[in-house]
Formats: sequence, C-alpha cells, structure tokens
Amino acid sequence: MSETAPVTLRPRRIRLVCWASAAALLVVFSLVATSLAGPTGNGYGTFQRGDQLAMVGLGVLGALGILLFTRPRVEADALGVRVRNVLGSYELPWEVVRGVRFDRGAPWASLELHDDDLVPMVALQAADKELAVEGVRALRRLHQAHLAALAEGAAGR
Repeated sequence: MSETAPVTLRPRRIRLVCWASAAALLVVFSLVATSLAGPTGNGYGTFQRGDQLAMVGLGVLGALGILLFTRPRVEADALGVRVRNVLGSYELPWEVVRGVRFDRGAPWASLELHDDDLVPMVALQAADKELAVEGVRALRRLHQAHLAALAEGAAGR
C-alpha cells in the first residue's frame, strides 16, 4: 500500500449491533402495535388504527435513532483528514495534527492537534481490535508522509 493512498475507515462491530438492534426494535414495536386492539382498562376508551400507526412510527423513530451510531467515518488522504462522528464532523489539514493517538483503555482513537485539543475518532473503536489498529497505523503513515514532504520542502529552500 502506498504511503499516500487515501484511507476510509468505518467501525465494524457497532454497525452490526446497531442494524440488528434497529431491526429488533422495529419488530417489537410492530408486534405491540398489532396487539393494540379493543377497549382499554375499564373500557373508557378504545385503541384505534391511529394508535397502532403511532406505535409503528415510534419504532421507526427509535430505529433511526439507533442507526445514528452507524454514521462515524474517517477519510484521510495526503492533504488531510475528515472525521465524521455521531453528531459532528471535522475537516482538518495535516498541518494542524500533532499525532494520532490510541491510548490504552480508550474506547476509540483520537487526533492530537497542535493546540493541545483532542478530536475523537469514533470510527476507530477498540471493540474492532485489529481493524482499528490497522486504521490507526494507516493514518500514522499518512501523517508521517506529510511530515516528510514538509521536511523535504524545507530542505529544498
């Protein structure tokens, strides 16, 4: 693999868990919706077709909420890195990145910036084990290639 080949990384295990959970939630809410029929408790009200549709709608909303956790992605190339987390995203040039960290016991990797900020990369999760380690290594190779290109540019002046 070339040192400057673009890299796209996504979590594997959490995506499988989220898709299975979303499907299960949708099935449960659909089953509950089909069981909503007839009078309620003391007979003061009855379940209508709208109540059943509302339960299915709640199941769809819950499943979509779970599927938000499949959104994380990291894309990197020779110019920089783009990090998309569950509720936010960052586009950073390599110039602002000091290093790629994956501390022992950390749930995911992070980018250490020159201003001492840490940008979490939820796409590189410890639960994915070797896949996450290879992803961090690929990002470190891209970062090192960028640093080497800067050093060559500075030496050539």
